[in-house]
Amino acid sequence: MATIVSQNELVRKAAAYLVEQKNLRPEASIATLLDEAGMRFNLTPLDAAALERLFHEQLNSR
Repeated sequence: MATIVSQNELVRKAAAYLVEQKNLRPEASIATLLDEAGMRFNLTPLDAAALERLFHEQLNSR
């Protein structure tokens, strides 16, 4: 039996994945990590763009 996961939950998991991977691999670019998260969590282009904006804003505010 397949489990259905809402798109919102996938975006939350993708965001957590990005934070975790950036901590584990600080040299990895956000673009690379977003590509990986997009494939892993089957993100829509709009979801990926929203996460990209969020992470660029977060990194630029440091």
